[in-house]
Amino acid sequence: MKLITFTVPCYNSAAYMDRCIETLLPAGEEAEIILVDDGSTDDTGKVADGYAEKYPNIVRVIHQENGGHGEGVNQGIRNATGLFFKVVDSDDWLDTEALAKVMEVLRRYADAETPLDLLMANYVYEHVADNTRNVVDYTGILPENRVFHWDEIGKFPPDKNILMHSVIYRTEVLRASGMVLPKHTFYVDNLFVYQPLPQVKTIYYLNLDLYRYFIGRDDQSVNEKNMIKRVDQQLRVTRLMMEAVDVFALPPEQEKLRAYMLNYFSMMMAISSIFLALDGSEEALAKRQKLWDDLKAHDERLYRRCRHSVAQACNLPGWLGCKLSIAGYRIAQKLFKFN
Repeated sequence: MKLITFTVPCYNSAAYMDRCIETLLPAGEEAEIILVDDGSTDDTGKVADGYAEKYPNIVRVIHQENGGHGEGVNQGIRNATGLFFKVVDSDDWLDTEALAKVMEVLRRYADAETPLDLLMANYVYEHVADNTRNVVDYTGILPENRVFHWDEIGKFPPDKNILMHSVIYRTEVLRASGMVLPKHTFYVDNLFVYQPLPQVKTIYYLNLDLYRYFIGRDDQSVNEKNMIKRVDQQLRVTRLMMEAVDVFALPPEQEKLRAYMLNYFSMMMAISSIFLALDGSEEALAKRQKLWDDLKAHDERLYRRCRHSVAQACNLPGWLGCKLSIAGYRIAQKLFKFN
């Protein structure tokens, strides 16, 4: 068994995937790198096969019909032989020095009597437009350099949620959660970092800037125009999260996890609502109303919780309400530089 599996979903990534892969290779033969060629029409498959030929004990390639980012992650989970599992998008990369320290910790806990379920590290927004960086760390929120449990966590501010970039799950935690990401759907990373959390009992946080998240390509899923255009996919993920976990059924020792998950889901309702407001069409506003109606029908407690959160500020009624919601979103966008 390998110590860690890195899964890299690749779609028409030939122009930039080298940088990503080269930053994973220093993990050596304790790691496997699964490159999932998601029906690419450029030289992605050829580049991937070249790495597998050059590093046969590290790199594996899966060629599949186009299924989207989620199916690329699914393939990685199905085929992983690593004790731990991390997704790295093909336009992102890892810091080599930080990775060496992460590997040390994973190695230390590989044979521990109580398994380590989740390792977290920092991630860095790399903004290509203005050549700036924004580090997201969990200082003061999570204990550092030791194993801890959910009852020891602090409160997460809105700009420091647990994202796919910050997590390394134990592979069996992902499998035990029953999570299967939908095909042909963007924004599935939200489900990836939400549904498995109740399966997590032990956590370790390294205050290191491991993951470099590239922001600035016009075709990126987090580009605002693309998020408006693909809002139905955002709604699909939000509805899947709505049904994935009954957060009110979590045990007392996961009370702080419940609070975190409620806040995270409220954020998803806020994102869905604000991008429907940005669209502004009659059809979009009807979809926004239906989303909230469906939430109320599914779980009135969850609905009430979202009504008393930032999500409601993104769901203000009428023309003026939409303008106010959008104005608040623009302020947050400037403050946190999330897309």
